[in-house]
Amino acid sequence: MLVLLAACATQPQTLPPSRESRVLRVGTSSDYPPFSTLRDGQAFGFDAELMEAYASDRGYRLEWVRFRWPELVTDLVAHRFEVATSGITLRPERSLTGRYTVPVARNGALLLLRRPAWAPSPESAPPEEPLALLRALDRPDFRVAVNRGGHLERVARAHFHNARILAIPNNAAVREALATGQADAALTNTFEGPRWAEGLSGIERVGPFTRDVVALYVAPSRADLAADLDTWLLQQEESGALERLRARHLGPGATGPTATPVDALLAATAERLALMPWVATAKRREGQPIEVPAQEARVLEAARKEVHEAAAARGIPAPPDEAITTFFQAQMDAAKRLQLRAPTTANAPVHSLDGELRPALARISSRISALVPRVPRGLDREATRRKAREELASTGLEGEEIDRLADALVELGAAR
Repeated sequence: MLVLLAACATQPQTLPPSRESRVLRVGTSSDYPPFSTLRDGQAFGFDAELMEAYASDRGYRLEWVRFRWPELVTDLVAHRFEVATSGITLRPERSLTGRYTVPVARNGALLLLRRPAWAPSPESAPPEEPLALLRALDRPDFRVAVNRGGHLERVARAHFHNARILAIPNNAAVREALATGQADAALTNTFEGPRWAEGLSGIERVGPFTRDVVALYVAPSRADLAADLDTWLLQQEESGALERLRARHLGPGATGPTATPVDALLAATAERLALMPWVATAKRREGQPIEVPAQEARVLEAARKEVHEAAAARGIPAPPDEAITTFFQAQMDAAKRLQLRAPTTANAPVHSLDGELRPALARISSRISALVPRVPRGLDREATRRKAREELASTGLEGEEIDRLADALVELGAAR
């Protein structure tokens, strides 16, 4: 019976199960310090300590399940685990098949470089901009090692079109390729890079040249688990426990609080906007217009309802409907602008509007609605605009368009 209950853990339950049956299966790559390593079935690192604290608070027994990065999405869809950890970066293709929590950390891509003789000398010119140096290194005789199947492989392929990319399935072997001279550079990030550089001579660090958000990745069937993780992570950030955990495991590579209502809302906004080029492609293929006023009205009505329900569940007042409408209208207007600007390309990925994209957008919108009542009073407009421009810089929005989103966010707090 206990085995049967554990197998059915993904189904909603009316009564709380016994402690023995509250098994939470957690996916780990096991090869990504400082986030996650696995020895004898026990995980270690930032994510391990984070999930152990959550399990202790909620009465779960953790069961660690190893995954390989190329199979992360496949394993989540196959229900091998309910939540995946190991420093998982927000990526739009992952949003189609899972549900991210509020952010737990922020980092950036970093190139560990053993500069070839033919490369520009750092002494011959003023310090190079990271992206300019990457362009200079992008030659067929330049070898870049990167973890196969993860976020960084996509970063590598976005920046290196001529270089030889060595996509290695074992993350630990990426550093080894650099150490033994099989590669001229290894693509890593601000958390992992300093550890990899230890003990290696002649290595320089280039970057960071991206701004990435890290979160837990939950099976879409476990909306209850994802929402509870959000609530718990926001509490951990507010208490300072999450910041202490980042300092202990991630060191100076971590860039301050992430699980705050404002940071989480901006991360969710960026995640939503990243899907807009695919939405545009799907609409064009199906002959649908970008703007449908009746659909927008339904979305706004649903958003107001969700925000009021989220506020009532917390026992706090919701912002006025006018402020809620202004905020979600700004979100929709930004989305439409990106759809209108999306280029028409023959090889663009095509996703089902109703089968993939709209369910993913609904999951993101649900998280946004739950966060809206938490927006604090008294946000500084200029500071919020600066933060929004940093967090939404990669979305394709112009500065004034980002400012409108930031102003709507400020008004949520001011109107309460």
